[in-house]
Amino acid sequence: MAVSLFPRMKLQSLATLVALVHYALGFPHLMNFPEYRSLAGLSPQEVRAVERSFSQTPGAQPLPPPINDTSAKLVYDAAHPYIPDQSGDIRGPCPGLNTLASHGYLPHNGVATPAHIITAVQEGFNMGWGLAAFLTYGAFVVDGNHLTNLMSIGANTTAEDELTPGLNIHGISKVCDASTTRGDLYLGNKYSFNETLFDQVGTTFCSYIFRSSFFSKLVDAANLVGDGYITVDSAALQKYQRINNSMETNPTFSFDTPRFLTAYAEASFPLAFFVSKQTVNTTVNVTLENARSFFQDHKYPDGFYRRQAPYDFNEVSVMFDTIFNLIGVLPGHNEGVGNYVRNPDDNGSTCYAYQRQLNLTAQLYPLNPTSELETAIKDQFGHILSDARRSDLRTTLSIWTVRHLLVEI
Repeated sequence: MAVSLFPRMKLQSLATLVALVHYALGFPHLMNFPEYRSLAGLSPQEVRAVERSFSQTPGAQPLPPPINDTSAKLVYDAAHPYIPDQSGDIRGPCPGLNTLASHGYLPHNGVATPAHIITAVQEGFNMGWGLAAFLTYGAFVVDGNHLTNLMSIGANTTAEDELTPGLNIHGISKVCDASTTRGDLYLGNKYSFNETLFDQVGTTFCSYIFRSSFFSKLVDAANLVGDGYITVDSAALQKYQRINNSMETNPTFSFDTPRFLTAYAEASFPLAFFVSKQTVNTTVNVTLENARSFFQDHKYPDGFYRRQAPYDFNEVSVMFDTIFNLIGVLPGHNEGVGNYVRNPDDNGSTCYAYQRQLNLTAQLYPLNPTSELETAIKDQFGHILSDARRSDLRTTLSIWTVRHLLVEI
């Protein structure tokens, strides 16, 4: 037995040596390339170089099935104790995903597959399967590694202190400018909890993700129009204030679709998911104590039950319309500080979001990718809208065909 394994060991050692030599001679900047880091921006030669270092490259995988039990259920239980973040753990802008990692619904280190995330948000919060798949793959096609099928829920650095992608990366994914409790990328750290913004939600009309100086804004909104609770009105007020603050201070502020869709939708997420045994129609308001537990500590409140029924496309659409009608800002972007320009071509639809995601993702990858990478990316895009049964919104074009068209234009 030992003799038969020896040649394999020598071959593995030789492959490792070849990969290291290849890095040293051609791509030293790709040493220690994380398996969860996006391959966007790499040349085909660089993709092949880093691929040799990956432990496995399964590519796109099938969607996980919906969970069977969608009733209210104790989620802070003996099987899911709270374990505080440890050194090296990756955490990001989404307090829900951070909490799921702290309780073991996601890997504690913050690195997961799309299937991990889709199942975890169902089990831990009762997000609907369709919405979970749409949001997860909408982020993954930009921020995930299509060959290893991994992504991080935040960001980390390589040995050379280079920022690596995940849900923190500013671009096409769901967490961008005018976040509820985190700052815009242009204005500094958009990943960390902001106390001032959180306190504003306690008193005003604005947005939703954290950083310590932003936390107070969330509180301000709740105190001003929510009687000390996060309500639909206070969530909308705080989001409105965040959008206007970004317009007035960020010359590169972008509120184009898909950010337009996710900004209003995410404003409803604390109400949908951060209330124990939340009703089917999301009628119970969020206490600031509970909100702080999720946003700041990444922890379920003691004895926390997930909502009583799934929160899926139909439910989020109702909340989206309510919050949008209170705010009314349409898709657009800044062309300099204080100069917000409406985008007349952006109708804010899911179809437009899908097409724009497709086009923008195409620009992140080379015109002649490896066949494995091209196949994986096309398969991942096929997952984005499969849950909604909207075959009319899917494309049969290669994303590199789209890229060529964009180059011609």
